[in-house]
Amino acid sequence: MDNDTTEFFLLEFSNIWELQLLYAMILLFIYLITLAGNLLIISAVVLDSCLHIPMYFFLTNLAFQDIGSVSVIVPKAVFNSVMNINSISYPECMTQVFLFVFFVDSDISLLTVMAYDRYVAICNPLRYEMIMNRKVCTKIVSSVWIVSFLNAVLNTMGTFITPFCSNIINQFYCEIPPLLKLACSDLYVIENGIVVFIFTLTFGCFAFIIVTYIQIFTAVSKIPSDQGRKKAFSTCFPHLTVFSLFLFTASLAYLRPQSDQPSNIDIIVTIIYCIFPPMLNPVIYSMRNKDIKVALLRILVKRHL
Repeated sequence: MDNDTTEFFLLEFSNIWELQLLYAMILLFIYLITLAGNLLIISAVVLDSCLHIPMYFFLTNLAFQDIGSVSVIVPKAVFNSVMNINSISYPECMTQVFLFVFFVDSDISLLTVMAYDRYVAICNPLRYEMIMNRKVCTKIVSSVWIVSFLNAVLNTMGTFITPFCSNIINQFYCEIPPLLKLACSDLYVIENGIVVFIFTLTFGCFAFIIVTYIQIFTAVSKIPSDQGRKKAFSTCFPHLTVFSLFLFTASLAYLRPQSDQPSNIDIIVTIIYCIFPPMLNPVIYSMRNKDIKVALLRILVKRHL
């Protein structure tokens, strides 16, 4: 087989169609919750002028990225399960790889930027408006999108430039490690090197976030108000937990040797790092945020009146 193939065959959730349909409904339910949470954030920030500040500007972009990352995977997986098919065309597979890498890379970069934004706001409040002004925030987000786009192009080209010896992917969507397992030539070593390099940068982002939060915790511990300390800790710890969950499960999926046989563990690990963080981010950053709640309440009252 070579790159002239027209389609790939994906892993089914179950050989029993009823169970497959059940798993698809669970995925669809999680997807709808993710959409609802992130769309509420976007609506609140766009419609309420009080939230037009850097922190919520970054939150809005994060919500867009989260919607994009789950929309690349879940609708196709649900459709295949309901229709009892397991195929995906070659162009669709390539597009899925590109968009998923793009959105996930943007997500990681934005989480890193948001940690820095909180650091400046808490540890250097007097210079916050000068450091994180509108022009700077726009440049930061634009840089995130551009770098993520280039990274997605690099990974997609590195994955699909190699001829494939099989078209059976041991995953429910087009994921890079299972695709590299199908490669016939030694060129896949180049893409493996790219993956390792990207994960090195991701661990660097994680280390930056940890160091940043240590600085924040140090500053917050000096706040005399117990409520202020509790609010800061309740936001930072869940952020670190979700980011850690994503990082270590993604590392397990991408860096460990790929087996020749499909595994339910691989599917579970993929769901944890692909779907759970976008679902939990709105809860961590917004639904526990008083300003977002007030903004949503104001919007609902205006619509009602």
